[in-house]
Amino acid sequence: MGLKGFERRLERLVEGVFARAFKSSLRPVELGRRLVREMDDQRTVNVKGQVAAPNDFSVTLGPDDHEQFAEIEESLTRELSEAARSHARDEGYVFMGPVEVHLNLDPELRTGSFGLSARFKEGVGGTAGGSLVLPDGKRILRFENFQTGENTDLFVWLSEVPKPANSAQAVGTPHVEISNLKSTIGSQNYEIPASIPTEKIKSVVIWCQPVQIAYAAVALA
Repeated sequence: MGLKGFERRLERLVEGVFARAFKSSLRPVELGRRLVREMDDQRTVNVKGQVAAPNDFSVTLGPDDHEQFAEIEESLTRELSEAARSHARDEGYVFMGPVEVHLNLDPELRTGSFGLSARFKEGVGGTAGGSLVLPDGKRILRFENFQTGENTDLFVWLSEVPKPANSAQAVGTPHVEISNLKSTIGSQNYEIPASIPTEKIKSVVIWCQPVQIAYAAVALA
C-alpha cells in the first residue's frame, strides 16, 4: 500500500511540473520498486528477535538521468524515504537509524540504467541543542531546527558523556530519560527536572526504544 501511494505521488510530480522537461526513460517508480525489493532481500533478524531492514540507500545514475533527476532530487529522496518507511510499517520491519536516500553520479552508466545499494546504518548523528534558564528558574533544553528519522517510541536522554560514539556507549554510561520526543522535525523545548544536576549533563541523545538504537547525539556546550 505504501509503494502504491509513492507511485501515484511520483507520477503526479513528474507528469506535472516537469512533464515537458523530464525526458529520461528511467521512471522514478522503478527506483521505489527496487528500493523495497532490496529491503526485503536484505532483511534480517536482530538480537531482539525483530526483523530489521536496511535504512541507508544509494541510487547511482548515469549523467543524463542524474541531470534530469537532480531537478526533483529533494522531492524524490523524500518520497523514496517515505516509501521505505511505509513498507517497513506494512511488513513489520524495524530500522537501525533514520532512513536516508542519496543520489550519486556514475559517468560510466548508460541512460536508463541505474544501480541501487542498501545498507544498515546506525543513527548516531548531530542535532542542534542547547539549554537555558528562564526567569522563574526553570531549566529548558531547546532544540533548534531539529530533524531526525521517523520512528515510533523515540525518547530524549541526558547523558554524562560529552557525545556517545555509538549506541552501546549511550546505553552503557550514566543517563536519564526526560521525555518522549515531541516531534521528529522542528524547534522544541523540554523542561529539565530540578533533580538533575546540570554540571553532569554533557550531551543529548535521541533514543529509539524498540530497536535499542541511538538515533542522534550532540554535545552540549
